[in-house]
Amino acid sequence: MGHPDTLHAMIAAQDPAATALTVPAETYAGGAQPLRYEGLAAQIAHTRAQLNGWGLGRGDRVAIVLPNCPEMAACFVAVASACTAAPLNMAYTEKDFEFYMGDIHARAVVIAQEGGNALAAEVARRMGIAILWLHKDTAQGAGRFTLVSDLPAATAAQPGPAQAEDVALILHTSGTTSRPKIVPLLHRNVTASAYNIRKSLALTPADCGLHVMPMFHIHGLIAALLAPWSAGGRVFVSPGFNALKFFGWMAEGKPTWYSAVPTMHQALLVRAEKGDNAGIIRDNPLRFLRSSSSSIPTQVIAELERVFGAPLIEAYGMTEAAHQMCSNPLPPAQRRPGSVGIAAGPEVAIMDDAGTLLGPDQIGEVVIRGANVTPGYENNPEANAKAFTNGWFRTGDQASLSADGYLTLTGRLKEIINRGGEKISPLKIDEALMDHPAVQQVVAFAMPHKMLGEAVAAVVVLREGQAATEAEIKGFAAGKLSKFEVPEKIIFMNEIPKGATGKLQRIGLWDKLVAAGAATA
Repeated sequence: MGHPDTLHAMIAAQDPAATALTVPAETYAGGAQPLRYEGLAAQIAHTRAQLNGWGLGRGDRVAIVLPNCPEMAACFVAVASACTAAPLNMAYTEKDFEFYMGDIHARAVVIAQEGGNALAAEVARRMGIAILWLHKDTAQGAGRFTLVSDLPAATAAQPGPAQAEDVALILHTSGTTSRPKIVPLLHRNVTASAYNIRKSLALTPADCGLHVMPMFHIHGLIAALLAPWSAGGRVFVSPGFNALKFFGWMAEGKPTWYSAVPTMHQALLVRAEKGDNAGIIRDNPLRFLRSSSSSIPTQVIAELERVFGAPLIEAYGMTEAAHQMCSNPLPPAQRRPGSVGIAAGPEVAIMDDAGTLLGPDQIGEVVIRGANVTPGYENNPEANAKAFTNGWFRTGDQASLSADGYLTLTGRLKEIINRGGEKISPLKIDEALMDHPAVQQVVAFAMPHKMLGEAVAAVVVLREGQAATEAEIKGFAAGKLSKFEVPEKIIFMNEIPKGATGKLQRIGLWDKLVAAGAATA
């Protein structure tokens, strides 16, 4: 394998004196020293001793309900190195917390002592789940903490450091159309993925990533946190994405790169040339920008590369692959806008419905296999039977693979619009409408149609100070698309509704817009 296959071994392999984590000055009122790798390793050992002392060990599920913060970064790695970490979204409702904590059989939940999530604590008490209160220990450095609980002393069934085959992390699929599925990721899965990303981005100890992705999401945990740590680099941990503060953080943290979803990149473009921001970009040059988790329009890639003067590396990931599957290579190799790049970790192929692997440029379902891929959904034989064919994992994405190995997505299979038998790629509609000079953002999706079953609709966000009518946009689309692909409805909005991780969600979008009064059924 050639690299450590547990998270604690990965951290222990780095230079102890090197800086693992820094934070914006606003994070702590009294300030805090940067966290070195020796401090992070000490935190892992301290947390393991605490958890084991309460009878919690390998295989026991510990939910983590913390905001994006340095403690969350350290807590995730520390808990995963002793038990199984289950990071949950701070914004969950009472019903959500009940479902997710119950579904994973959480034995304990970590909640911040100061300003912690009262709703999560209330649900945990009601469900008989132990609360581990996190106290910041800034005297030891940024991100250091200790846990406090009224649990009695006990012996863990499986104490000690986690092993390669132990489950490090469990996350749920987004579950837009069905009950969310539990994705267990082993230590060897997450470390393999971290090293895959490190290799594709040529990360070194000299690199610093500006962390803006949610830490309850695979992108924020693996690409933005573990990959730089696998290289012995530094992570500048922000309190979460904020387009107004981003450029100030760039000036303060001196990052060499950042990874984000397309909606975040587009929000930054709106502000990149305002005020001092252009000067900050010039004075703090990035080595590259990275985009993943959903497709980014080629027009946006071109604009980002112009504004930041750095290559935009588009990658392709999913929870079941511990994030990365493909990535466009760094210069001087070819970046192909509109493609998510070449296999960058697992093997990648295209398969038809019958399980036959297809040749170059044929459209079918993306399938993967490799060290970073989950062994299978938990307690869900039906889902696993559908998901795995001849050892390949079916991603649910439709695409073609060029002869030289570049993957081009045409959409999620569930998102393909079926207009009376005509199969339409929403990505193709997005790309066409983005060429209109007044359009800043667009998301195409299926709307119900009495005769055809489904028709094409699109939400459009116009550029500041620009105007366009529905008829104009449709007329423009007609010059670029086949007649049946032209959207039947254009809905203008100031902002496109997004999911918890900032991703655009096409599935169910029509119903959301109708419920919000933005569209009429």
